[in-house]
Amino acid sequence: MMSDFLTTKQIQELLQVDRTTVYRMLSDGRLSGIKIGNRWRFYKAKVDDLLADTPPTTEPTPAPPATSFEVLPLTCLQGMQSVAAEAMGIGAIITDTAGQPLTKMSHPCGFCQLIYGSEKGRAACLANYTQLAHRAESAFPQNTCHAGLRCIAGEIKINGVKTAVFIAGQYKSSAQENHAQHVQQLAAVYDLDADELAAAATEIPTFDPAQQQKIAAWLPKLTSTLSEIGQERAELLGRLQRIAAMSAVC
Repeated sequence: MMSDFLTTKQIQELLQVDRTTVYRMLSDGRLSGIKIGNRWRFYKAKVDDLLADTPPTTEPTPAPPATSFEVLPLTCLQGMQSVAAEAMGIGAIITDTAGQPLTKMSHPCGFCQLIYGSEKGRAACLANYTQLAHRAESAFPQNTCHAGLRCIAGEIKINGVKTAVFIAGQYKSSAQENHAQHVQQLAAVYDLDADELAAAATEIPTFDPAQQQKIAAWLPKLTSTLSEIGQERAELLGRLQRIAAMSAVC
């Protein structure tokens, strides 16, 4: 059937190569086809092999795309992070597997902004990110940070490998007590104005157990979606690498 064949122009568009390269690939066996009159028609199955996720062993095999945060579309993830954080009424940030921020914090509460704005407070926040990033391999652990606020973390995976960590939080549990006293201690430790920090603390969201459970159920769904986006991008980059490698050897 003619649907089993492709024209030279179709090959050029699929592989992003010029006409000369197509005929070189035909002569060295990477493409095969038949000549009808004075025109070549190429077997579609052979082209599908070249574009498949696993190239034939006779083809040069480029290095696979890195399963690191570099394949993540961070601009896109920043936007999704912001929408999710505002919808849930919490702060959110994405870090690498070591806890180093990849995105800017979305929807931060004023209390956390004051603490993060101090050198000592920022160092403590980054240390908390690192702790959560290392713990994220467990089932979405919840944690109380150095400032006494609750947070939760989940993995973003590409090719089954932990690639980044989504951290959400900056809220109080309704069961927490004596937070006002803790605020005074934080102000002293981080060289902050105690009255200003205490005023900001009154605006910290307070969630009951049912609301916290809702967050715990929401985060796995979000990280799964972000993982799918990263996976699709990794596969696209891999395909582009294979096309570039095929063109380079011609």
